[in-house]
Amino acid sequence: MKPIFSILSMLLSLGGMVCGIIILIEAFKSAVWKGLLCIVTCGLYMLYFAFAEFTHDKKWMIIGGWLGAGILSGILRVLSQ
Repeated sequence: MKPIFSILSMLLSLGGMVCGIIILIEAFKSAVWKGLLCIVTCGLYMLYFAFAEFTHDKKWMIIGGWLGAGILSGILRVLSQ
């Protein structure tokens, strides 16, 4: 069961990373300093930007994918230990 959890954790991490990159690209399009702030503050400003300033047709799907996949990936990574 542990290898399955590990593989699922990696796949969810990849999906969450893709959603995070979409948000990061939008932050850089908005302003370079916003994109840099998203990188430097370890995601705290990115979380604010995602909820307050991020505009996309599928905004909530991307935010849900970014946060949800990250949380589930962490849980599965602990279970695969």
